[in-house]
Amino acid sequence: MPDQDGETVRHQHGETVRLSAADIGAELGARATLVQFSSAFCQPCRATRRVLGEVAAMVDGVAHVEIDAEARLELVRALEVRATPTTLVLDAEGRVVRRAAGQPRRADVIAALGAAVRHAVAPGASTVHGA
Repeated sequence: MPDQDGETVRHQHGETVRLSAADIGAELGARATLVQFSSAFCQPCRATRRVLGEVAAMVDGVAHVEIDAEARLELVRALEVRATPTTLVLDAEGRVVRRAAGQPRRADVIAALGAAVRHAVAPGASTVHGA
């Protein structure tokens, strides 16, 4: 899942993007959270839901949360989500450590989760480029 800058995702003003359980409408995973922005008639969103759900089920402490982009326009705008599906990978603290638009491959999701878990263990560590 290629991300915007290879590091923790930051707003244009330089601050780290961090989401809470209240922001996403569900509890964060103990180790990481896969946040998927979807829309009703998005065909790739269905396949993305399946891949993210399967990966989350394989890894203890990982949650998958799907958000209806049309119902959460304020959050979509704040996070600059431009297309569905868009997937955000959050570490245990809710920091966005990866971001990708489009249907992800299972291997990319697993690699991104590895980066999120490493980030949570070593907060100052950079994430892997191009994972």
